[in-house]
Amino acid sequence: MTQRRFDPGDDEDDVPEWADQVMATVAAEVRRRRKELRMSAQDLADRCEEIGHPIPRNVIANMESGRRASLPLVDVLVLAEALHTYPICLLYPVGYVDQVQRLPLQDSEQTWDAMRWFTGDREDFGMEDNMLRSFRAHIRHERAALVALKGEKHERWKAATAPNQTEREEAVLDQADYAERALDAKYQLRSARAFIREGGGTPPHLPPELADVDPPDTDTTEENDL
Repeated sequence: MTQRRFDPGDDEDDVPEWADQVMATVAAEVRRRRKELRMSAQDLADRCEEIGHPIPRNVIANMESGRRASLPLVDVLVLAEALHTYPICLLYPVGYVDQVQRLPLQDSEQTWDAMRWFTGDREDFGMEDNMLRSFRAHIRHERAALVALKGEKHERWKAATAPNQTEREEAVLDQADYAERALDAKYQLRSARAFIREGGGTPPHLPPELADVDPPDTDTTEENDL
């Protein structure tokens, strides 16, 4: 179900439309996922209505059978929610479809690679978005800081409950190591948040454990109102 690269010498009628192939991939994955969940087309239609965007049973049936002429993006979003999956997994069914055609008149490629392109997880195009990169760094450093803080807390407890001096000293050393990791992760997190602000963006909310990351003079009123 993938369109081959167009050759000027080919008859255009022999080359399936890329848009049709994209829609066919989504439709096939909707049907596969629906059956996996033991849902009928009516069950899926009812769930879409509950979500707030009705998609009638006959529309779903026509989509799955290839009789539907178009598939709006809003339908993909709602269908994904109704099927307990992510929209990206309907567009690029990793593990279920080996290859897809990312854009018209291009050779097919591995579905995983196409998904990474769609999500901005590929840097081989030389067009990495600075804001996206800053948010990825933010997530990475936030996780590292939380893990380090959790480790520090655990080692503090071990030091306080150690049955002997040796284990107590080991716990104290480990606690200090985690504290240093937390400090470094917080510094990196603070830098990522600064880059986001400098780019005109609003950093994500911080969990209470990391409330001290932002400098005291940072205006977070706008962030807290979001």
